[in-house]
Amino acid sequence: MHATRGAPALPTSPSVTAAEWAPRAWRPRAWLTPVAWCAGLGYPFAVYFVMLDGRGGFSALTVAPLIVLTALVAALLRSRPLPALMLLLAGWAAARTQTQNMEVAYLQVLLGDLAVGYIAATRPRRTSVAAAALALGAQFGTHLTSLGQTPARAVQLAVFLALAVLAAWLGGDSVRERRTHAVALAAQAAEQAATAERLRIARELHDMIAHSIGVIAIQAGVGSRVIDTQPAEARNALTIVEATSRETLAGLRRTLVALRRPTGPGAEPAEGALPLAPAPGLAGLDRLVASTRDAGVRAAVRLRGEQRPLPADIDLAAFRILQEALTNVVRHAGADTCRVTVEYGAGEVGVEVEDDGRGGLPAGAGYGIVGMRERAALLHGRFTAGPRPEGGFRVTARLPVPTGETR
Repeated sequence: MHATRGAPALPTSPSVTAAEWAPRAWRPRAWLTPVAWCAGLGYPFAVYFVMLDGRGGFSALTVAPLIVLTALVAALLRSRPLPALMLLLAGWAAARTQTQNMEVAYLQVLLGDLAVGYIAATRPRRTSVAAAALALGAQFGTHLTSLGQTPARAVQLAVFLALAVLAAWLGGDSVRERRTHAVALAAQAAEQAATAERLRIARELHDMIAHSIGVIAIQAGVGSRVIDTQPAEARNALTIVEATSRETLAGLRRTLVALRRPTGPGAEPAEGALPLAPAPGLAGLDRLVASTRDAGVRAAVRLRGEQRPLPADIDLAAFRILQEALTNVVRHAGADTCRVTVEYGAGEVGVEVEDDGRGGLPAGAGYGIVGMRERAALLHGRFTAGPRPEGGFRVTARLPVPTGETR
């Protein structure tokens, strides 16, 4: 994608925010920092003169500008928390030199503790602890005259100031902890979702390819052995190889197109995208058995119970489990026949593949059985795979079907 002429290129890294990409001159708060610093440097003097002028009573003309200046200094807490806190504390320390009004004293404690709470919520503990100590020291220093009145009064005031700062710090720190925990949970959830999606794609590609490649390999071997003595049989093997490979390639293309399609509201299909075929299910069992027969294994199918439509995810899982189990028979069992059973029970569907072959797990077994077990577990089903006592191997899966749900 090329940037529009005369405009800056859009960021390609997902970690770059819109505010970071925006031209510096157009950022909404680009002008606020120098103004806030100018206000902050003059803030202690402004508070001092407002309190000096307010000894006989405050007016809106003096209080309103002081509120604006306080807000500008508070804005600096976001970028420079400790210097901004020092300016805020210095201003109200200057105010206390001109008035012993209790309302002003409480306002000093309130603003200082709110600043500590904000710093504790947005900064590491090392910074927030320093801010709490700074605020507590400044409040003790400006209340020395009150502390010196009586021992009881001094103790009460000291405890009040310490508890107020501690409460502000604990409240802010708990907010920071919750935010950190929420970010960690979100990252963990995203990682788990990515892992689950990767495993789902791996299972689909494995189940799609393994069976077809098994058929192709066997038919290619048959063709190479009989090409000189039985040309017709070799031609038939090559026809099966061609049909199977074309079907597999089409399925791979549909899968890759689906993975590359944009998602979300208003998303349009990718250019050149093919219409997605319906997901395979037990309705394609006859075709699966025919391809298994082409690979040299005859499968006898038994259907039990009343056939009915199944939810799409259960139908797909049942088909894929049968497909992988038949692939293992073709590749590892060394048997000419096997038995496939599909049972529609009350509240579940069961699939089973058993053979009279070698039995036991093949040496260096891959991900086939793991994938089948994962498919059953994702649907809260039961899965078993292992040698039969009388010889051979059996794969069984029983998948619950929620009542009233169909395709």
